[in-house]
Amino acid sequence: QVLSLPIVVIVHGNQDNNAKATVLWDNAFSEIDRVPFVVAERVPWEKMCDTLNLKFKAEVQTTKGLLKEHYFFLAQKIFNDHSASLEDFQSRSVSWAQFNKVTGRAGQGGQGPAWPWGASHFLSLPQEILPGRGFTFWQWFDGVLDLTKRCLKSYWSDRLIIGFISKQYVCKLLSTEPDGTFLLRFSDSEIGGVTIAHVIRGKDGSSQVENIQPFSAKDLSIRSLGDRIRDLGQLRNLYPNIPKDQAFGSHYNSEWVGAE
Repeated sequence: QVLSLPIVVIVHGNQDNNAKATVLWDNAFSEIDRVPFVVAERVPWEKMCDTLNLKFKAEVQTTKGLLKEHYFFLAQKIFNDHSASLEDFQSRSVSWAQFNKVTGRAGQGGQGPAWPWGASHFLSLPQEILPGRGFTFWQWFDGVLDLTKRCLKSYWSDRLIIGFISKQYVCKLLSTEPDGTFLLRFSDSEIGGVTIAHVIRGKDGSSQVENIQPFSAKDLSIRSLGDRIRDLGQLRNLYPNIPKDQAFGSHYNSEWVGAE
Protein backbone atom coordinates (compact mmCIF):
# COMPACT_ATOMS: atom_id res chain seq x y z
CA GLN A 1 0.00 0.00 0.00
CA VAL A 2 1.36 3.41 -0.99
CA LEU A 3 -0.06 6.69 0.29
CA SER A 4 0.34 9.91 -1.65
CA LEU A 5 1.11 13.29 -0.19
CA PRO A 6 -2.10 15.00 1.01
CA ILE A 7 -4.42 16.30 -1.68
CA VAL A 8 -7.31 18.71 -1.16
CA VAL A 9 -9.95 19.21 -3.85
CA ILE A 10 -11.61 22.61 -3.84
CA VAL A 11 -14.55 23.94 -5.84
CA HIS A 12 -13.87 27.68 -5.51
CA GLY A 13 -10.82 29.90 -5.18
CA ASN A 14 -11.98 31.24 -1.82
CA GLN A 15 -11.31 27.78 -0.37
CA ASP A 16 -7.63 27.88 -1.33
CA ASN A 17 -6.43 29.36 1.95
CA ASN A 18 -8.10 26.69 4.09
CA ALA A 19 -6.95 23.97 1.73
CA LYS A 20 -3.35 25.09 2.27
CA ALA A 21 -3.88 24.98 6.04
CA THR A 22 -5.11 21.39 5.78
CA VAL A 23 -2.15 20.30 3.65
CA LEU A 24 0.40 22.13 5.81
CA TRP A 25 -0.88 20.56 9.05
CA ASP A 26 -0.98 17.10 7.48
CA ASN A 27 2.50 17.38 5.95
CA ALA A 28 4.08 18.73 9.12
CA PHE A 29 2.42 16.73 11.86
CA SER A 30 1.15 13.39 10.54
CA GLU A 31 2.90 10.15 11.53
CA ILE A 32 4.26 7.80 8.89
CA ASP A 33 2.36 4.79 10.24
CA ARG A 34 -0.87 6.65 11.01
CA VAL A 35 -4.43 5.64 10.22
CA PRO A 36 -5.24 7.42 6.93
CA PHE A 37 -6.67 10.94 7.33
CA VAL A 38 -5.90 11.09 11.06
CA VAL A 39 -3.53 13.78 12.34
CA ALA A 40 -2.71 14.88 15.90
CA GLU A 41 -5.10 17.46 17.33
CA ARG A 42 -2.33 19.22 19.28
CA VAL A 43 1.38 19.68 18.57
CA PRO A 44 4.20 21.25 20.62
CA TRP A 45 4.52 24.99 20.03
CA GLU A 46 8.24 24.57 19.30
CA LYS A 47 7.35 22.17 16.47
CA MET A 48 4.83 24.68 15.14
CA CYS A 49 7.55 27.37 15.20
CA ASP A 50 9.81 25.15 13.10
CA THR A 51 6.98 24.55 10.64
CA LEU A 52 6.11 28.25 10.30
CA ASN A 53 9.77 29.12 9.83
CA LEU A 54 10.31 26.50 7.12
CA LYS A 55 7.10 27.56 5.39
CA PHE A 56 8.08 31.23 5.52
CA LYS A 57 11.56 30.69 4.06
CA ALA A 58 10.29 28.33 1.37
CA GLU A 59 7.37 30.54 0.33
CA VAL A 60 9.29 33.83 0.33
CA GLN A 61 12.45 32.13 -0.99
CA THR A 62 14.74 33.79 1.52
CA THR A 63 17.50 32.54 3.80
CA LYS A 64 16.40 34.94 6.55
CA GLY A 65 13.98 33.07 8.75
CA LEU A 66 11.93 33.96 11.80
CA LEU A 67 13.69 35.14 14.95
CA LYS A 68 13.04 34.46 18.64
CA GLU A 69 11.13 37.72 19.05
CA HIS A 70 8.95 36.82 16.06
CA TYR A 71 7.99 33.52 17.68
CA PHE A 72 7.10 35.36 20.87
CA PHE A 73 4.69 37.64 19.00
CA LEU A 74 3.18 34.72 17.08
CA ALA A 75 2.68 32.81 20.33
CA GLN A 76 0.88 35.77 21.89
CA LYS A 77 -1.35 35.92 18.83
CA ILE A 78 -2.24 32.25 18.46
CA PHE A 79 -2.75 31.66 22.22
CA ASN A 80 -4.37 35.07 22.80
CA ASP A 81 -2.12 35.50 25.84
CA HIS A 82 -0.08 38.65 26.46
CA SER A 83 0.97 37.83 30.01
CA ALA A 84 3.06 34.69 29.46
CA SER A 85 6.82 34.73 28.97
CA LEU A 86 8.73 33.26 26.05
CA GLU A 87 9.72 30.32 28.27
CA ASP A 88 6.07 29.71 29.21
CA PHE A 89 5.08 29.41 25.56
CA GLN A 90 7.88 26.94 24.83
CA SER A 91 6.24 24.33 27.05
CA ARG A 92 2.79 24.70 25.51
CA SER A 93 1.08 22.86 22.68
CA VAL A 94 -1.07 24.41 19.97
CA SER A 95 -4.25 22.86 18.61
CA TRP A 96 -5.71 22.70 15.15
CA ALA A 97 -8.56 24.81 16.55
CA GLN A 98 -6.14 27.62 17.45
CA PHE A 99 -4.40 27.34 14.09
CA ASN A 100 -7.37 27.30 11.73
CA LYS A 101 -10.36 25.75 13.46
CA VAL A 102 -13.36 24.62 11.51
CA THR A 103 -16.38 23.96 13.71
CA GLY A 104 -18.81 21.16 13.09
CA ARG A 105 -16.10 18.70 12.03
CA ALA A 106 -16.57 15.03 12.87
CA GLY A 107 -13.82 13.73 15.10
CA GLN A 108 -12.39 10.38 16.00
CA GLY A 109 -11.89 9.97 19.70
CA GLY A 110 -10.47 13.47 20.19
CA GLN A 111 -7.92 13.05 17.44
CA GLY A 112 -6.94 15.87 15.13
CA PRO A 113 -8.08 16.94 11.69
CA ALA A 114 -9.78 14.03 9.96
CA TRP A 115 -11.92 14.52 6.88
CA PRO A 116 -13.07 11.15 5.49
CA TRP A 117 -16.04 12.86 3.79
CA GLY A 118 -13.79 14.89 1.49
CA ALA A 119 -12.12 18.26 1.75
CA SER A 120 -14.80 20.26 -0.04
CA HIS A 121 -17.23 19.58 2.82
CA PHE A 122 -14.54 20.46 5.37
CA LEU A 123 -13.76 23.73 3.64
CA SER A 124 -17.39 24.85 3.56
CA LEU A 125 -17.80 24.79 7.33
CA PRO A 126 -17.73 28.00 9.43
CA GLN A 127 -14.38 29.24 10.76
CA GLU A 128 -13.35 30.20 14.27
CA ILE A 129 -11.69 33.61 14.07
CA LEU A 130 -9.01 35.34 16.12
CA PRO A 131 -10.43 37.41 18.99
CA GLY A 132 -11.63 40.74 17.66
CA ARG A 133 -10.79 39.82 14.05
CA GLY A 134 -12.61 38.40 11.06
CA PHE A 135 -10.03 35.73 10.24
CA THR A 136 -8.09 32.81 11.70
CA PHE A 137 -4.43 32.72 12.68
CA TRP A 138 -3.49 30.80 9.52
CA GLN A 139 -5.46 33.14 7.24
CA TRP A 140 -3.56 36.07 8.73
CA PHE A 141 -0.15 34.34 8.51
CA ASP A 142 -0.77 33.21 4.94
CA GLY A 143 -1.60 36.81 4.03
CA VAL A 144 1.79 37.86 5.42
CA LEU A 145 3.47 35.15 3.34
CA ASP A 146 1.77 36.31 0.16
CA LEU A 147 2.56 39.99 0.73
CA THR A 148 6.20 39.34 1.61
CA LYS A 149 6.70 36.99 -1.34
CA ARG A 150 5.17 39.42 -3.82
CA CYS A 151 6.39 42.80 -2.59
CA LEU A 152 8.72 42.66 0.42
CA LYS A 153 11.25 39.87 -0.17
CA SER A 154 14.28 42.14 -0.52
CA TYR A 155 13.29 44.31 2.44
CA TRP A 156 12.80 41.25 4.63
CA SER A 157 16.07 39.69 3.48
CA ASP A 158 17.88 42.94 4.34
CA ARG A 159 16.27 42.81 7.82
CA LEU A 160 14.56 46.18 7.29
CA ILE A 161 11.19 44.83 8.44
CA ILE A 162 10.56 43.73 12.01
CA GLY A 163 7.13 42.64 10.86
CA PHE A 164 5.96 40.32 13.62
CA ILE A 165 5.50 42.76 16.48
CA SER A 166 2.44 44.05 18.30
CA LYS A 167 1.21 47.62 18.08
CA GLN A 168 1.47 47.88 21.87
CA TYR A 169 5.13 46.84 21.92
CA VAL A 170 5.88 49.20 19.04
CA CYS A 171 4.55 52.09 21.16
CA LYS A 172 6.83 51.02 24.00
CA LEU A 173 9.88 50.88 21.72
CA LEU A 174 9.29 54.14 19.88
CA SER A 175 7.94 56.34 22.67
CA THR A 176 11.46 57.10 23.98
CA GLU A 177 13.06 57.55 20.55
CA PRO A 178 13.81 60.82 18.70
CA ASP A 179 11.20 62.40 16.46
CA GLY A 180 10.84 60.62 13.11
CA THR A 181 12.08 57.20 14.25
CA PHE A 182 10.02 54.49 12.56
CA LEU A 183 9.73 50.75 11.98
CA LEU A 184 7.72 48.40 9.79
CA ARG A 185 5.23 45.85 11.09
CA PHE A 186 2.63 43.56 9.58
CA SER A 187 -0.91 44.78 10.13
CA ASP A 188 -2.97 43.06 12.83
CA SER A 189 -6.27 44.38 11.54
CA GLU A 190 -5.92 43.51 7.85
CA ILE A 191 -4.82 40.39 6.02
CA GLY A 192 -1.76 41.03 3.86
CA GLY A 193 -0.89 44.55 4.98
CA VAL A 194 2.31 46.24 6.15
CA THR A 195 2.23 49.45 8.13
CA ILE A 196 4.74 52.09 9.18
CA ALA A 197 4.78 53.13 12.83
CA HIS A 198 6.60 56.36 13.66
CA VAL A 199 7.04 58.65 16.63
CA ILE A 200 6.07 62.31 16.69
CA ARG A 201 7.68 64.33 19.45
CA GLY A 202 6.13 67.61 20.56
CA LYS A 203 7.96 70.78 21.56
CA ASP A 204 7.24 69.96 25.20
CA GLY A 205 9.01 66.61 24.82
CA SER A 206 5.84 64.54 24.74
CA SER A 207 5.67 61.68 22.25
CA GLN A 208 2.94 60.14 20.17
CA VAL A 209 3.27 56.99 18.07
CA GLU A 210 1.21 56.89 14.89
CA ASN A 211 0.56 54.00 12.51
CA ILE A 212 0.10 54.82 8.84
CA GLN A 213 -2.74 53.07 7.02
CA PRO A 214 -1.46 49.61 5.98
CA PHE A 215 -0.18 49.12 2.45
CA SER A 216 -1.49 46.10 0.53
CA ALA A 217 0.20 44.20 -2.29
CA LYS A 218 -1.91 46.23 -4.73
CA ASP A 219 -0.67 49.49 -3.18
CA LEU A 220 2.96 48.37 -3.36
CA SER A 221 2.61 47.23 -6.97
CA ILE A 222 1.71 50.83 -7.85
CA ARG A 223 4.52 52.41 -5.83
CA SER A 224 7.16 50.45 -3.96
CA LEU A 225 7.62 50.49 -0.21
CA GLY A 226 11.05 52.11 -0.53
CA ASP A 227 9.71 54.98 -2.60
CA ARG A 228 6.76 55.46 -0.25
CA ILE A 229 9.15 55.69 2.70
CA ARG A 230 11.28 58.15 0.74
CA ASP A 231 8.17 60.29 0.05
CA LEU A 232 7.23 60.63 3.72
CA GLY A 233 9.24 63.50 5.12
CA GLN A 234 8.24 62.75 8.72
CA LEU A 235 10.22 59.50 8.57
CA ARG A 236 13.89 60.05 9.44
CA ASN A 237 15.56 57.06 11.08
CA LEU A 238 14.76 53.36 10.92
CA TYR A 239 14.64 51.96 14.45
CA PRO A 240 16.90 51.97 16.35
CA ASN A 241 18.97 54.70 14.63
CA ILE A 242 19.66 54.15 10.93
CA PRO A 243 19.10 57.12 8.58
CA LYS A 244 16.32 56.10 6.21
CA ASP A 245 18.33 56.87 3.05
CA GLN A 246 21.11 54.63 4.31
CA ALA A 247 18.66 51.83 5.13
CA PHE A 248 16.41 52.08 2.08
CA GLY A 249 18.54 53.89 -0.51
CA SER A 250 19.20 50.73 -2.51
CA HIS A 251 15.42 50.16 -2.72
CA TYR A 252 14.59 53.58 -4.17
CA ASN A 253 13.48 53.73 -7.79
CA SER A 254 16.52 55.08 -9.67
CA GLU A 255 14.32 57.03 -12.11
CA TRP A 256 12.76 58.97 -9.26
CA VAL A 257 16.12 59.58 -7.62
CA GLY A 258 17.62 60.86 -10.87
CA ALA A 259 14.65 63.14 -11.54
CA GLU A 260 15.45 65.33 -8.55
